[in-house]
Amino acid sequence: MLENRLSDLLDRMPKVDLHLHLDGSIRESTLWEIAAQQGIKLPVERIEQLTPLMKVTGECGSLVEYLAKFDFVAGFLHKADVLERIAYELVEQAAEQNCRYIEVRFGPQLHRAEGLTCEEAIEAVLKGLQRGEAEFGVTARAIAACLRHHSPHMNMEVISAAAQFRDKGLAAVDLAGPEAAFPAHLHRAVFEYAQLLDVPVTIHAGEAGGADNIQEAIMRLGAARIGHGVRLRENPKLLEMVRDQGIVLEMCPISNYQTKAMESWEVYPVREYFEAGLKLTINTDNLTVSDTSLAKEYEVLMEKFGFTLPEIAGLILNGVDAAFLRPEEKARLRAEVLAAFAEMNLIPEGPASSSSSSVSATG
Repeated sequence: MLENRLSDLLDRMPKVDLHLHLDGSIRESTLWEIAAQQGIKLPVERIEQLTPLMKVTGECGSLVEYLAKFDFVAGFLHKADVLERIAYELVEQAAEQNCRYIEVRFGPQLHRAEGLTCEEAIEAVLKGLQRGEAEFGVTARAIAACLRHHSPHMNMEVISAAAQFRDKGLAAVDLAGPEAAFPAHLHRAVFEYAQLLDVPVTIHAGEAGGADNIQEAIMRLGAARIGHGVRLRENPKLLEMVRDQGIVLEMCPISNYQTKAMESWEVYPVREYFEAGLKLTINTDNLTVSDTSLAKEYEVLMEKFGFTLPEIAGLILNGVDAAFLRPEEKARLRAEVLAAFAEMNLIPEGPASSSSSSVSATG
């Protein structure tokens, strides 16, 4: 009974997802339909057989193995109408989780095999997000991702295209991909260009690479937020700087476990970082690949790290504060989220006021 009540409370909580990949969150049924429409023969005969091709279904050995799930869907995502559809459906999936705000990231260069330009790929995703916004009431923004294994020239094209959609639904730019093999310093000039164009920056770092990648992302690439940041604790002085400067960590617990960003749940530093006063947000990363939802992520925090409902509410507010939104938009979102918490009699807490006995929420 208590478990059902907790599940209901987690479902009802207003949510924010700042780290959410478009191509890692495609419904299996959607891919099945897209393949039929495009005349692409699938290697399976039934929809349910797509699951092991699109989701982590058991133990995953590394980030590289995790990223291989994206290779399967990559060939289907090169038409504007397809990009629009999956973006629209991702807003629908967010609404089903009671998300109030999402930022959807994708690599425009990954969707150009059939002639789309970077600008056309971005425009298609924005069109889908905006259609979803209008229908489902979820505020949605896009983040254009550069890829570590792409040339600086290709990534410069992404920055240039993204700048054209700034304040038109494009919130920021990112650097993603195999971190250990392609360090962030290879793309310094790319993100200096982003800073010159005044486009906000978030960088994947400290997931498959060490704390030095986080330092590079902040000091040289201009990152206001860090995707994952699991290995930040390897450099205590950097951790202090991240805390003091209010640099936000976009943590994705289930994905971090699957990619082996840490050896086990026992050494995952989310509680350590929270108690240290770091600005943490909790996100899904990839709804389909990780077979997750924000409620599942929160359940992990509660079961394995003793987080309380008020503390989770505090993490959600961190997501509001860290959103790449204009001040007036952020103020409206914050008011909406706080009103929803008030209806639940839930008072958000941070590390300074938290206690192990404060699991209180009624409704």
